[in-house]
Amino acid sequence: MNTTKEQRKQQAVEYLKQLDIYKPYIKGFVEQDNVCFYENFGGFWAYQEEELADKIKEIENKYNCTVYAVTHEYTDFGECYSLMIVTDYPEEWEMSLTRDKSTFYAFAYVWNKSDDWCSEFGTIGVRSFGGGIKRVA
Repeated sequence: MNTTKEQRKQQAVEYLKQLDIYKPYIKGFVEQDNVCFYENFGGFWAYQEEELADKIKEIENKYNCTVYAVTHEYTDFGECYSLMIVTDYPEEWEMSLTRDKSTFYAFAYVWNKSDDWCSEFGTIGVRSFGGGIKRVA
């Protein structure tokens, strides 16, 4: 069953609440479709980074999904943005954000900006603190 953008957005808001995201960031997502990206728990609006904003739109259009949060890291294998997504398949939603003690596991598209060929879908581990998130696995 395919979903509407509004249905995916509603699910995304639930994920943001589970992650205990800073309420003004959730409000920006709800009211203006603004997505935040996080570096070491600190949040920034994705539209401030044009290349990232374009990549979010590209992934959403290509895969009919909704990006609700992004983490940004520099790794041994390149600069990566992990785009946390709500897929077009509601049967996947229950497993798209889970929690084990202090770590959340989220389904994401990881964009390796340094080597786009290495970009892929998968599950990432994130921690929540002070209204923001950070990728830990």
